[in-house]
Amino acid sequence: MSKRRQDRMANEMKRAVALIIQENIKDPRIDFTNVSVTRIDVSNDLMSHARINFSVLGDEEAQKQTMEALQKAKGYIRTALSRMIQVRRFPELDFCLDRSIEHGMHISEILKELKEKEPYEEKYE
Repeated sequence: MSKRRQDRMANEMKRAVALIIQENIKDPRIDFTNVSVTRIDVSNDLMSHARINFSVLGDEEAQKQTMEALQKAKGYIRTALSRMIQVRRFPELDFCLDRSIEHGMHISEILKELKEKEPYEEKYE
């Protein structure tokens, strides 16, 4: 399959998964204001697997509970996706926790602390 078709499928799935998680899943373990779908990787054949990377802002317990809730709702999400995106055969879904946003926030805090400790000195001589 072409890379362009893979990208289009991934973008459409990302939009649809975010919508499903936000509007259709009623699990109290998921705080919808802190969950975001960051990336979806689709297999080359578009039919066997799709890895859904999501980010959860919160502590380890919130991340664990969100992961469990999404794993439990995997079948429902796949069925809802197949209705929204009409393809002959829909891929199996794998959920992966993406910690890149959390990591970026941590680096930003470190840089902020360094900036506060040592003021910037201009050396234009």
